Amino acid sequence: MKTISQRAKEWEAADFIKEEKIVALLAAAKNVSRDETANIVDKARQAKGLTLAETAALLQVTDPELLAGIFAAAKEVKERIYGRRVVLFAPLYVSDYCINNCRYCGYQKNNKFKRRKLTRDELIDEVKLLESMGHKRLALETGEHPAECPIEYVLDCIDTIYGIKFENGSIRRINVNIAATIIDDYRRLKAAEIGTYILFQETYHRETYIKMHPEGPKADYDWHTTAHDRAMLGGIDDVGLGVLFGLYDYKFEVLALLQHAGHLEERFGVGPHTISVPRLRPAQGVDLSTYPYLVSDEDFAKIVAILRLAVPYTGLILSTRETPGFRDRLMDYGISQVSAASSTGVGGYMEKQKSSTAEEPSMQFAVEDTRSMDEVMTSICASGYLPSFCTACYRQGRTGDRFMPLAKTGQIQNVCQPNAILTFKEYLIDYASPEMRQLGEKVISEHLQQIADPKILALTKERLQEIELGERDLYF
Repeated sequence: MKTISQRAKEWEAADFIKEEKIVALLAAAKNVSRDETANIVDKARQAKGLTLAETAALLQVTDPELLAGIFAAAKEVKERIYGRRVVLFAPLYVSDYCINNCRYCGYQKNNKFKRRKLTRDELIDEVKLLESMGHKRLALETGEHPAECPIEYVLDCIDTIYGIKFENGSIRRINVNIAATIIDDYRRLKAAEIGTYILFQETYHRETYIKMHPEGPKADYDWHTTAHDRAMLGGIDDVGLGVLFGLYDYKFEVLALLQHAGHLEERFGVGPHTISVPRLRPAQGVDLSTYPYLVSDEDFAKIVAILRLAVPYTGLILSTRETPGFRDRLMDYGISQVSAASSTGVGGYMEKQKSSTAEEPSMQFAVEDTRSMDEVMTSICASGYLPSFCTACYRQGRTGDRFMPLAKTGQIQNVCQPNAILTFKEYLIDYASPEMRQLGEKVISEHLQQIADPKILALTKERLQEIELGERDLYF
């Protein structure tokens, strides 16, 4: 009852999503000339972001030459800000109980399967497996069920995960993706030392949202859309947005997503820390043939590139919903974080260990990239990128409005590059195959050359030697 009454007090209208403006911008963008569009791409190379009108113009591009220019500009901006680093994480599903009936989700209430949530012992087993792969950063995932998965259960899971130290492994940062809730719950998550609070909007188009969420607390568009406001009011510095592309017109969704980001920056002085770009995938009870707005690979690549240009300092997250080769390509266009060796079912990592052919009966969605951790790392290195397991910014207080000035001035490079190298070195020593170790040492040698400050370079080399001697969790 307390939560219901508090929810009523904290409810706000999501009036910052202005649908008529989006429609008008997209209509006007059809009349933007080729030269004007080329000028927008040139401006985007400066890494200062784009207006909604400029973004709309790029969304309307179909000309192959202009598209090539967008992709090239996105790669240039991404490398200027993030270098050639890619951060890795894994999702951890702890409960699939849910009282919502989201039409696109395998956990929807109407689906009949044996629901479960992890016991403490099962959670420990899952985390040990993830640590034995080399993961340092997790995204905690649950369905929405006040009785089976209350906030107390989530907090207990977080406390347990942080306390597990298996051999040289440890989880150093937990991002949390749970249903929209009240400010006090966000305060408790902040006190539990989570990293980023992530919540996907799914779709910003109100009519489609109502159709896709016919039942449950998530059916309230405004309550859901203003969740990040309450999270920030509760003291959480970093929040993550996301759209499930394929529910409605992707051009509308991108502009609405940017309206949401602009609202947060206007109200709190800082926009989202990350934006996730999941694409609709098969799941139990989900027939993709009934969705008229499915996004092609080429349009999806365009979405990623345009988001990188529109919000250059916001991390872009890609999951294992996409195929291996396509994931590698999207890193060039702006993706800065990827999940690896993922399971989308509760207890799925243990089930995988028991049988490599096992498919979790309670998957939230089907996974396209089923490679092992070592295979993903090999692919990243072969593509010229540096894998990173860094979590230092969150433990050093470089979050929220303290992170953005460092990013925009380029100072963040003085810590991100060396921290990526140090965490990758840990992986190579503790978890990599001999072949991966050999390739990885070559990658480290190449990326050390990109550290411009002689003092930072010398310190990084010293700490690499300390890691060789057994030290762990060294960072700037």
